[in-house]
Amino acid sequence: MSTVKESVDVDVPLHAAYNHWRTSVGGVSREFDTEIVDQLPDERIAWRTVDGDVDQKGVVTFRSIDDVHTRVSLAMEFQPEGLAEKANSAMGRVDRRVKGDLRRFKDFVEERGRAEGGRRGRITPG
Repeated sequence: MSTVKESVDVDVPLHAAYNHWRTSVGGVSREFDTEIVDQLPDERIAWRTVDGDVDQKGVVTFRSIDDVHTRVSLAMEFQPEGLAEKANSAMGRVDRRVKGDLRRFKDFVEERGRAEGGRRGRITPG
């Protein structure tokens, strides 16, 4: 398994950052199903794959820095498949991709500046 950990500080309140969170996989086109295994609104979302071409799990956490700034941190484990993915992982390309995705998330959420709707209920492990 390979691990990626990245964080970004966004200039919006915690509630707005949490409501904008979405996940996608770039680079290699793959199909897979995930399940949210833990969700605590305004704090964290954890997921894992349950079917398909990808073996992945991760968690994104949201921490208030102050009334108008939030730290968004992502930790993800995945199993690279094939020579190209293993090489990309070893050379840090996956880390750079995640860092770029978080930067784009920062730009998006700061441009929007307000919360959007989303599922906010509690999901517990088990």
